[in-house]
Amino acid sequence: MKVLHVLDHSIPLHSGYTFRTLSILREQRKLGWETFHLTTPKHVGCSALEETVDGWHFFRTPAVEAKGLRLPGLGEMELMRQVEKRLLEVAQQVKPDILHAHSPVLNAIPALRVGKRLGLPVAYEVRAFWEDAAVDHGTTTEGSLRYRLTRRLETHALKRASHVFTICEGLRSDIVGRGLAPEKVTVIPNAVDIESFDVGGQADAALKQRLGLDGAVVVGFIGSFYAYEGLDLLVAALPEILRSRPEVRLLLVGGGPQDEALKAQAARLGLSDKIVFTGRVPHAEVQRYYDLVDVLAYPRHSMRLTELVTPLKPLEAMAQGRLLVASDVGGHKELIRHGETGMLFKAGDAHALADAILQLMAQSGRWADLRAAGRRFVEAERNWQRSVSNYLAPFQRLVGSPG
Repeated sequence: MKVLHVLDHSIPLHSGYTFRTLSILREQRKLGWETFHLTTPKHVGCSALEETVDGWHFFRTPAVEAKGLRLPGLGEMELMRQVEKRLLEVAQQVKPDILHAHSPVLNAIPALRVGKRLGLPVAYEVRAFWEDAAVDHGTTTEGSLRYRLTRRLETHALKRASHVFTICEGLRSDIVGRGLAPEKVTVIPNAVDIESFDVGGQADAALKQRLGLDGAVVVGFIGSFYAYEGLDLLVAALPEILRSRPEVRLLLVGGGPQDEALKAQAARLGLSDKIVFTGRVPHAEVQRYYDLVDVLAYPRHSMRLTELVTPLKPLEAMAQGRLLVASDVGGHKELIRHGETGMLFKAGDAHALADAILQLMAQSGRWADLRAAGRRFVEAERNWQRSVSNYLAPFQRLVGSPG
């Protein structure tokens, strides 16, 4: 079976999106399928029409010319036109059996047009809804005209796809609620490559000293600083934590849109000497920072995006046998079993977050069981081989072959 993937972006860019993509591609190839890969103009850093990265070959789409595209929607229309043109070229070259378009909907619409023209089935994989991401980024508001139009476009694509895949039950319920038959929607859960994660790494003493964390109990977050991640709540909870455990320090590894706001909040609360901002670190160095952390915190705020979408980070933490505390948004509750694989607290409540962290620190006798249960969960239920096997039946049915 030949599968042509349409992707927003890919490696060498590092993101949850690109890591999920690579895992899917590896497992699809283990099934004996040939995979081909096209990225959109939103992939930056490459002007060539084709590029090979770490042994993976990608077809690229030229950047969209911004001149004359200032009116709302015109840029997106031109992007879809460019993707459709390039996808048609690539499809005619590699002759796939199926088109596999991944979020956002700007990839699905061109795939549907090319699929119709070439008589190919189109699978659309929803990792998040474009309109909900736009709300968090501040480019629109829930219920606005743009939001409603984008949602309508999404529903249009979902109903016309040959089959729909998504990453979790929250998104599946929303998709089925738009009028799709339940059997047309399959979950490919977020997972981890378990062999890539070791349990119980030792802290790098030199790094710990350099960051001023000697003698500290470290609460940490490693990732992108988006508003929905709730890092402002974590900073707000720190004074209460410090009153009981003055040796605690907060380690924030990464960067993003909320970076300056978080630093300003820390200064305003007099916490600048209690929080370490490392900035972004090379991907190869991330494990060294994980090994410094005693408790990982995932304090996501409650909004449509976080209630519907499951993140990768808690799974990666469990794969490493880490202790973790997370808000009780829907995306977390699909992954974390409270009191068994991690601790959940009421989303948006700084006191509840502080209390959860303090309780966990006080219950050291349970740490070994929590760590072991998290590792068992990802080994048994959230490995990529098991997850990607869910493509088999729908794809075979769509192409009318045994594989």
